[in-house]
Amino acid sequence: MPETEIQSDRRRARRRWRAFAVFGGVAAAEIALILMLGQVKGRPPRTPMADGPPPFEVLLYDTPPPILERPSAPEAGGGAPAAPSRIHTPPKPQPDRPRELPSPSKPAPQPAPVVGVAPSPSPEPGLGQGGQGTGAGSGVGAGSGPGSGSTGPRLITGPSMAQVRANHPRQARSRYGRVELSCRIRLDSRLEACRVVEETPVGLGFGAAGLAVADYFRFQPPTENGRPLEGQQVTVGVDFGIPPRR
Repeated sequence: MPETEIQSDRRRARRRWRAFAVFGGVAAAEIALILMLGQVKGRPPRTPMADGPPPFEVLLYDTPPPILERPSAPEAGGGAPAAPSRIHTPPKPQPDRPRELPSPSKPAPQPAPVVGVAPSPSPEPGLGQGGQGTGAGSGVGAGSGPGSGSTGPRLITGPSMAQVRANHPRQARSRYGRVELSCRIRLDSRLEACRVVEETPVGLGFGAAGLAVADYFRFQPPTENGRPLEGQQVTVGVDFGIPPRR
């Protein structure tokens, strides 16, 4: 056999032994590791002892222990304490006092005398103011004012057209009628004791209608020396409708 082939065979043999040795070493290391892990897992775990006091302690006393007061909890909030509340009562109402007016520096002037008013009451009252004359202010004298002498009756107010139409006789609505009445004047200016003096046309009810309308007349009674007279006769006329043209 040549020398070269012998050397190549030796080299191959050394490589095989090396590979076998490496494989055997790896297998031995894995087996040793498995054995060590099995021993560690089979042992119970050790509980470490904690440093410090025991978990609980029992104390026995012959007398009960004193009760310790707990410190009061701090008040919430900060700053100065709140001021005590005060109750404000309203003042009592004072009674209304009349306001004092200062006295005038100058006295008020005397009022001027009123013309037509007597300085003393008249013995008998009259209608209207007394005029200037030679009398003593009582309304009786020779003066020419309205408070002296005599006056006749004066019409104050008469019936309205609506009041006359309301009393027009129904049976003569389209007819014209006239009534003249003679009445007495009372002191309260009303008419009384009226009677029909003339009625045109006759027999259609215009006389009774005129007596009804007489209640709407008001007259001022006549006066004599400033005194009203009662019972003065007066004649009034009432027209029903529009008078015909002549």
